[in-house]
Amino acid sequence: MRTLRRNVREVFTSGIVSIGEGHRIGVYFTGRKHAGENLADVLKQRRRAWKRPSRCAMRCHAICPSCPKKLEIMVGHCLAHARRHFVEVTPNFPQECRFVLESLGEVYGYDEAARAQCLSPEQRLHFHQERSKPVMEKLHLWLGAQFDERKVEPNSGLGTAISYLLKYWDRLTLFLRQPGAPLDNNVCERALKKSILHRKNSLFYKTRNGAQMGDLFMSLIHTCALNGADPFDYLNQLQRHAEELKQAPSEWLPWNYRETLARTGALLDAA
Repeated sequence: MRTLRRNVREVFTSGIVSIGEGHRIGVYFTGRKHAGENLADVLKQRRRAWKRPSRCAMRCHAICPSCPKKLEIMVGHCLAHARRHFVEVTPNFPQECRFVLESLGEVYGYDEAARAQCLSPEQRLHFHQERSKPVMEKLHLWLGAQFDERKVEPNSGLGTAISYLLKYWDRLTLFLRQPGAPLDNNVCERALKKSILHRKNSLFYKTRNGAQMGDLFMSLIHTCALNGADPFDYLNQLQRHAEELKQAPSEWLPWNYRETLARTGALLDAA
C-alpha cells in the first residue's frame, strides 16, 4: 500500500492492491487520511478467522503507527527498491554491483518461473527455499565481507547500498519464509501511476465527493486491468444490467461477469 500527496492542502490518494484466490483488486482512497489510516480502516473489516496479512512496502514507518495494535502484520520491504540503490552506483562500482544485480536477477528469474508454473503459495515458498535461498545466503555473506574485510568504505555510495540491504535483510527476504510474500511492491507502484494519470487528466478534483467518485471508477478500471478484463465493456455491461447487478453483485465482478453474461444470455434464449 502506498500514498501519493495530491496538493499542498495535504490531500492524499492511497492505493491498495489485494491479491487472493487468483484475483487482484485495486482500491483507491482520496482524502485527508494517510496510507496507514486508510489501511487500518480496511483491516478493521477483516474476519478474525482469516490468516495474518503480509505487507510489502517500500516505506513502512509511515504505516505501522496507524495500524490496529492487536493486528499482527508480517512486514516485508521492497527488494526492487534495495536493488535500485545498486543500479544508481553501478557506474562507480561496476564489478561489485554486477555481482549483486546478477544475484538478485537470478532470484527474480526463479520467481518468474514459479509464476509460469502456476505454483501455489506453499509450492512457491518451497521452490524459493530450494533455488533462491542459496543465492541469497551467498549474497549475504558477500555483503558482510565487504565491511569485515574493509573492501568498501561504509560512507561511499556502494557502502550505503550495502548497509541498506544488510539492515533490512530479514524484511527483504520475507518471501523465503512466508507463503505468498511478494519480492517487491511494484504492483502498488504501478497502481499509483493510474492516480497520477487521472490527476493530470482531471486537473484535480473540485469537491471531496468528486474525488470519491474518481476513486470508485479508478478502482473498477484498474481492477479490470489487473484481471485481464476490458474496462470499457465492463462499465457498459454494469449499466445495462443494473437490476441484475443489485440482485447478485458477486456475479458481476471483473473476473466473472463474462460468464454471467453468457449464462444470462442462455437463459433468455431458453425463455
